[in-house]
Amino acid sequence: MCFSVLTILFLVGVITLICYISGVNVWKRNIQQNFPPGPRPLPLIGNLHIMNLKRPHKTLCKLSEKYGSVFSIQMGMKKMVILTGYETVKEALVSHADVFEERAIIPVFEDVAKGHGIIFSHGETWKVMRKFTMKTLRDFGMGKRTIEDKIIEECGFLINHFESFHGTPFDTLMSITLPVANIIASILQGYRFDYNDPVLRRLIHLNDKADRLLGSPMVSLYNIFPILGFLPGNHKVVQNILMESQGYIKSILIESRKQLDTNVQRSFIDAFLSRQKEEKDNPNTYFNEDNLVNLVQNLLGAGMGTTSTTIRWSLLIMMKYPKIQEKVQEEIERVIGSSQPRAEHWKLMPYTNAVIHEVQRFANIVPMNLPHETTRDINFKGYFLPKGTFIVPLLESVLRDKTYFENPEEFKPQHFLDSGGKFVRKDAFMPFSAGRRVCAGETLAKMELFLFFISLLQKFTICLPPGVTDVDLMPAIGLATRPMPHLICALPRS
Repeated sequence: MCFSVLTILFLVGVITLICYISGVNVWKRNIQQNFPPGPRPLPLIGNLHIMNLKRPHKTLCKLSEKYGSVFSIQMGMKKMVILTGYETVKEALVSHADVFEERAIIPVFEDVAKGHGIIFSHGETWKVMRKFTMKTLRDFGMGKRTIEDKIIEECGFLINHFESFHGTPFDTLMSITLPVANIIASILQGYRFDYNDPVLRRLIHLNDKADRLLGSPMVSLYNIFPILGFLPGNHKVVQNILMESQGYIKSILIESRKQLDTNVQRSFIDAFLSRQKEEKDNPNTYFNEDNLVNLVQNLLGAGMGTTSTTIRWSLLIMMKYPKIQEKVQEEIERVIGSSQPRAEHWKLMPYTNAVIHEVQRFANIVPMNLPHETTRDINFKGYFLPKGTFIVPLLESVLRDKTYFENPEEFKPQHFLDSGGKFVRKDAFMPFSAGRRVCAGETLAKMELFLFFISLLQKFTICLPPGVTDVDLMPAIGLATRPMPHLICALPRS
């Protein structure tokens, strides 16, 4: 969204007036002894003038070359500390996990979630919801044979869907997201959708639209200056999308309550409702409606978004590098043949394993990570970070750390292979973040990525559409790093 000069002058005037009335000297307050260095901020806007708001991670990586692995920037009137490189990010999120475990407030999400759920919750709410979520996901098969069978069943539907195009070009957004969404939906509500179900397609559309808008400059500006929330813009659209998604979830809860049998829990929602029933006389319970709605929304959005985006990247990259695709297919033929791919094949397929890891590293789905906040004062890497410091553990800098990846800007499966062709695990492989806020669905995502990827390449060769001569790997703008809109051809293998 573009601002006129008059609009900008008006906004600056409003902020200046607020600062004057409150009597707060923002800049003096933010000057702390031994605080990490950073570029000099301007009044009101801070360092906003030097930021690429569409790809802020690129600006931050560049600044780290000058200021080091721990530095600060000021966005508007709020100081943020940026952590870059594997060693620094690991030390913060893992070695000092209790200090860096809090989630910083992100206004566009806080307005709707209000601190509920798991991704954007805080303090004790987050601890209780995360403990319940991890246990319940395991109970419903995450990482076990039961969920593997569901993924394999969905692979069959996906293969049939690909075959329906008969080798003609098609877009992968809906095609890939449909089966991935069905996996998390089957865990949450106990059943899968038909691929033509308008509700599922609407949810996918809303999730994709929200992701695109969350990466827009207007939403970034709103998160920096939430007082500007009264203005129209993408932040309002995102909030409406989140509310519509919650409306669907609430309708599911009505049906789930009608059919609830606490002795036969069929889904994640049933497990939560049963726990809610147990604690109905506890006025301080965390098992309330707001936490359930936001928890389901968090898991559904994350479960369908990042995994499907990674699979889309994998097919796009195979189309870009057909020789790599051929080597993956040769390994599939040698290890699996025409048999059903299973998770147990993972360890027998070092090259395919390396390719999938390299897709995750190269695609860099969440380059900015989600921001953290310090729970208490800490002296970290020679700097003093007070309680409540806004922390950005920059995953872009970890997945492209030159200490661990020789050519980080290139797609090279060799990043995860030794000279003998054996798979090598890299410490700096951190696409799911790390520490106590690590992605709750990491185990599920890994199984999905492997089974969907090899099932598709076992049956199809991914090719350029007629008349297209090259593949554009430039990512689109969004909260997650998505591929640009594109078409693929999936040709059946004999």
